[in-house]
Amino acid sequence: MTGRPVWRLLLRGLGVFLPGWRAPQGVTGVRDGASGPGAAPGFGPPGYVDRATGFGLHLADRARGLEPDREIYVRGRQDPSFGIVIAGPSAAIGTRVVDAAGLVRYARRLTFEELCDAADAGSVPYAMRAARAVHNVVFLDRAAGVGLCAEADPVTGQAACPLFVRLRASDRAVRAYGLGPAVTTPRPTG
Repeated sequence: MTGRPVWRLLLRGLGVFLPGWRAPQGVTGVRDGASGPGAAPGFGPPGYVDRATGFGLHLADRARGLEPDREIYVRGRQDPSFGIVIAGPSAAIGTRVVDAAGLVRYARRLTFEELCDAADAGSVPYAMRAARAVHNVVFLDRAAGVGLCAEADPVTGQAACPLFVRLRASDRAVRAYGLGPAVTTPRPTG
């Protein structure tokens, strides 16, 4: 897990939006049914595990119109792959259940909005291509102490959240939880 693009994006996002916090040293494995006895310490609500798509969040509230901070990253020149780190309240996603597909959709919308200039019609095709090419997403909610990392397979478009992040403000520690072998996630190329 630590060699994948989404892991590198997580570390970059922590450096940009949470400077001075301790980055995770590795990934703690979590299996489906992780809230029961023997669950990984620190994992739990609002996080959950879905056998098909990985981690997700059950949120108490949702809101529209919130503007989280974001940083867009591009890899490659000929066939670029875009990644985005989003930092802000989870409620900004606009849904009470945040799964892999919903997070990738939200990231693509933010990417389009960021790159499209209303005064320049020529920016629309580039913004559309960039939004479709978002394959890695990191979402960090410092106030709630959680985060999700999503990957979208560039060929099939299938999305999964292979990482759940717990942010502990008391000692500025970050803990990463990865999916156990029971959940299959797409492995983006590149």
